Amino acid sequence: QVQLVESGGGLVQAGGSLRLSCVASGSTFSISAMGWYRQAPEKQRELVARISSDGSTNYADSVKGRFTISRTNAKNIVYLQMNSLKPEDTAVYYCHADTWRTPDYWGQGTQVTVSS
Repeated sequence: QVQLVESGGGLVQAGGSLRLSCVASGSTFSISAMGWYRQAPEKQRELVARISSDGSTNYADSVKGRFTISRTNAKNIVYLQMNSLKPEDTAVYYCHADTWRTPDYWGQGTQVTVSS
């Protein structure tokens, strides 16, 4: 079992920054990759950023150059640094963990609201 707890969401003005944190606990040795997804009202959940066990990353085109995903050396905490935030970034952000074995895991989500 893996548990994921997100924090760091809030209200910020356009152009501002936030840093989201995700703390993984439990069977963290089984995690192969972690990432951030977001879901805006009436829209599908989408990948924002992902980091694999080898350190490789990928980002949604809409956030490239603005967001950075990183992790601690212990690989149990993942961050999403969000700069130059836009109103279009408003969504619930979810931490996600892939494992070497089924299943994968989701956090409860943290709200990010960007005002114009």
